[in-house]
Amino acid sequence: MTLAFGHHDLAGAHRAVRFTVLAALLWAVGSVSPLAQPAPLVYEGVVTHVVDGDTVWVRVTPSNETLKVRIEGIDAPEGCQAGGASSRAALTRHVKGQSVTLIANPGRSHDDYGRLLARLQLQGEDVGRWMVSAGHAWSYSYRKDPGPYVVEQSRALAGKRGLFSDPIAENPRDFRKRHGSCYPR
Repeated sequence: MTLAFGHHDLAGAHRAVRFTVLAALLWAVGSVSPLAQPAPLVYEGVVTHVVDGDTVWVRVTPSNETLKVRIEGIDAPEGCQAGGASSRAALTRHVKGQSVTLIANPGRSHDDYGRLLARLQLQGEDVGRWMVSAGHAWSYSYRKDPGPYVVEQSRALAGKRGLFSDPIAENPRDFRKRHGSCYPR
């Protein structure tokens, strides 16, 4: 018995192969969870300078590169705003000269001003959480999201800690809307 394949038979075989390859690719892509997140960017370094209550300079090791870091999840008073100097002083006392870990989300690792957006950890402590708990910053809210430290902010407000001891303390976002930033960027 002899098998002969005509032009139409070969075209059908090619379609079947292409379909099988496409199905295999779709299956492979579908087998990766859409919720899977890329690994965070992690840096180790030393805080060399504190700009204000939510921005620091960190010299990372081993590269010795200095990164300007915006602490993710908090919003501290502007330098020219009431509470700005005390917020900066508190962060300076807490982290300047200290070895820290920076954890950034690779999907949104920099803000509009080119600063690395990162969680800042000092010996395992979340510095953003500490700043809000002590009343030196607000939980960074956006639209209807109250931010990651809303519970800490509520407790600091109830305990009248730090800037929350001032009954007319103004959220930095509102201050910037009315006056702009204290710093030219």
